[in-house]
Amino acid sequence: MGGNLGCHRSIPKDPTDFSNSKRKFSAACNFSHILVNQERLNINTATEEELMTLPGVNRMVAQNIVQYRDCIAGFKKVEDLALVSGIGAGKLEIIRLEICVSSRTSSSQHSPSSLRKDFEPHLSCTGMNINTATPAQLMSIRGITGKIANNIVEYRLENGPFKSIEDLVRVNHINSSLLDKIRFQVYVERSRTPSTNTNGGLTYTTKSHPSPTSFSLLSEDLDLPAGGPTRIMSVRPDVEPPSGMREGKAVVRVATWNLQNCSCEKANNPGIKEVVCMTLLENDIKLLAVQDLVDQEALDKFCVELNQGSLDSVRKWRGPRGVWKSIVSEKPTGLFNKGVSYSGFLWDNSSGIDLKDASVLESPVVNGNGMHPHPRPYLAHFYVGSLEMTMVNVHMSAGAWECNGRNHPSEEVKAHRLTSRIQDTLKAQKGLVVLGDFGLPPQSSELDQLRKERLSPLVSPNMFTNISTRSPKGSLCLDNIWVSKSLKKIYAGHCLVVREGLTNPWIPDNWSWGGVVSDHCPVMAEFFVDVAQKELRNRVSVVERGESMSKHER
Repeated sequence: MGGNLGCHRSIPKDPTDFSNSKRKFSAACNFSHILVNQERLNINTATEEELMTLPGVNRMVAQNIVQYRDCIAGFKKVEDLALVSGIGAGKLEIIRLEICVSSRTSSSQHSPSSLRKDFEPHLSCTGMNINTATPAQLMSIRGITGKIANNIVEYRLENGPFKSIEDLVRVNHINSSLLDKIRFQVYVERSRTPSTNTNGGLTYTTKSHPSPTSFSLLSEDLDLPAGGPTRIMSVRPDVEPPSGMREGKAVVRVATWNLQNCSCEKANNPGIKEVVCMTLLENDIKLLAVQDLVDQEALDKFCVELNQGSLDSVRKWRGPRGVWKSIVSEKPTGLFNKGVSYSGFLWDNSSGIDLKDASVLESPVVNGNGMHPHPRPYLAHFYVGSLEMTMVNVHMSAGAWECNGRNHPSEEVKAHRLTSRIQDTLKAQKGLVVLGDFGLPPQSSELDQLRKERLSPLVSPNMFTNISTRSPKGSLCLDNIWVSKSLKKIYAGHCLVVREGLTNPWIPDNWSWGGVVSDHCPVMAEFFVDVAQKELRNRVSVVERGESMSKHER
């Protein structure tokens, strides 16, 4: 499956045999970060003997864990274990898939049903609730036929809600073997009062959750992921529509976002579409540079959604949606083993932003196939109010590097990432913004050419721009916005990495759901602009669904 198989314990022939209350094994296997989990050890209730079944945990370390646990009145999260003497970050990564954290007062029975109860807040939107699912929804579970689905519903009506997943074996035609096959596709949730959960670091209170059939999908070309979550729990940050002003002056927010292999299929995913469009609206981003478009038409999907508002969250946005246009490079700007990628721009024309021209900066170097082995920046001239800005959209981490069989570019290839043609362009342009995915921190020597042209990075090395569900705070500074000396004068002093609201229940996350749009966060900066009164009035205009408008550029 493309990854290393590493089982931490031997697994009995019958993984469901938990007759002995003592913890004997763990069936946590890592298939390239895909978790197949039968049991985890609750480090808030485990004894020293049980802790010693973890890899690398001896008696002394187990005693340290118990003592530290008593001092802090219980671990709040798994990461707290790294603070224990003898564990540290390295050993934590080894045992992370073996352990969990739940209330110290909860039951310590390590059975699948109690484990599901411990993790129910985290898994409530990644499987199917067998207490609310219809026969049609149950049939979407692998292994469930129409007859079994009807039997489940009939049993539920006669006996009341299921109390645990194990109760399914009481249903006709469901045995322990079938239960093991469907265990991680279902969960049990009975009626309860709203609870507080988190989504992408945002705290919220859950409400009733509609099924996909009741989810508002007015656009006919949306490609819903097969076997996706049966309930939608999309929660956006609660923000007020931005004013577009800073210190009494008009500002415009410019951003960059690597959408990571963004094809038309990916752009049609309702979760992807909602996150991208709502991130622009909620953060008042007016001009976005996009990298890594696999299909040239993909950017068009977001543009249409912003203008027409088929998704419920976009349609009900309290602020102005604007009039959006887009353009994508006619030629590829990056090469990959599987093909090519393109770059593009997306902007709100109602905010006084107009495109003058755009072109791909050709590299003078070609490989033996006549192709450009290095990524080519996409240059565009924009009128932003009374200012003309030159935007250079860079995707330096792209490219079919000639690495001589190595996984990383050779020094010779690295040195040519910014070609002489680009350097000549930097010298000739005024009002210059070089932004995108550089694949490098700003202090890297490979970016010295930008410093030679007196450009300054707005994102500091300690501002991480990558993200994942496993590492929501990031660890790398890959994306940036470099500005010329003239633009530094009108820089409003506000540059930030957007991290909230980047997940959605409809976005796949390995074998689960609730993933992020991309491994990259959008990075934005704010500039003071001289916007005419007419353009300011346009900022409060809202494009209603069905209203005629000029076709956006491509």
